[in-house]
Amino acid sequence: MPEGDTVWNTARVLHRALAGARLTGSDLRVPQLAATDLTGWVVRESASRGKHLLLRLAAPPHAAAPPPATSPPPDAAGAADTDDDGGTRWTLHSHLRMDGAWRAYAPGERWAARPAHLIRVVLHSAGAVAVGYHLHELALVPTAEEGSLVGHLGPDPLGTDWDQAEAVRRLAEHPDATIGEALLDQRNLAGVGNLYKCEVLFLRGVSPWTPVRAVPDLPGTVALARRLLAANRGRWTQSTTGSLRRGQTSYVYGRQAQPCRRCGTAIRREELGDRVTYWCPRCQPERPAG
Repeated sequence: MPEGDTVWNTARVLHRALAGARLTGSDLRVPQLAATDLTGWVVRESASRGKHLLLRLAAPPHAAAPPPATSPPPDAAGAADTDDDGGTRWTLHSHLRMDGAWRAYAPGERWAARPAHLIRVVLHSAGAVAVGYHLHELALVPTAEEGSLVGHLGPDPLGTDWDQAEAVRRLAEHPDATIGEALLDQRNLAGVGNLYKCEVLFLRGVSPWTPVRAVPDLPGTVALARRLLAANRGRWTQSTTGSLRRGQTSYVYGRQAQPCRRCGTAIRREELGDRVTYWCPRCQPERPAG
């Protein structure tokens, strides 16, 4: 499940494979970028922002700007950052959503992660090939304009911008929203997905249908979300229980009709907003709306 920790891990994989490398070829298989050639561009950094992945590049001096349909080219006054060698800095942005993925391969290695028809981006360097599968919201913008794509996001629990008080403030601005939906709103805090929403609320003993205004210790809920995401940073198996054994990694998520690990009550599954929610009706009782 590509949540904040998965995207963080993916960014590190790409950084290790490409950072500092000059691209020897590129293939952008989406209509808006099909005519864009990144050959000769240097990969400066791979970073994550919530569920968004940002591959920061330096175009060679005098390189042709991407097509206007992608983003307006930097103006003569220097709307885009300038690299040390006089080139401009651009960001290749992608969103993994539910099914996107990036993989890094050695040159000549078979690309076996997903079917070929799902490939959206291929980036070649002398030491690695990065392949993006089923990527969403793919765009190439001047790095100085990244805010147009991710500026609306709340604080990132895994980012240098993390600010717990700001995340709590944003959640509290919508007191009548259910806490289950509010935690998934990336404008409140960026990176929490359905798995962490369900697990955080179970561990806090809060029903997903509780209005934000009725959640006891909202800062504690936010702090726990950050701790769970941080605990899975650097590994691909997402666990909130402390166990990495198959079938033992979650308390409620994906465990419909199975006994609660705490009280033995059958875990329930229901729609909340447009997402599935798992919870224990005994450990997470409904709270009064007032």
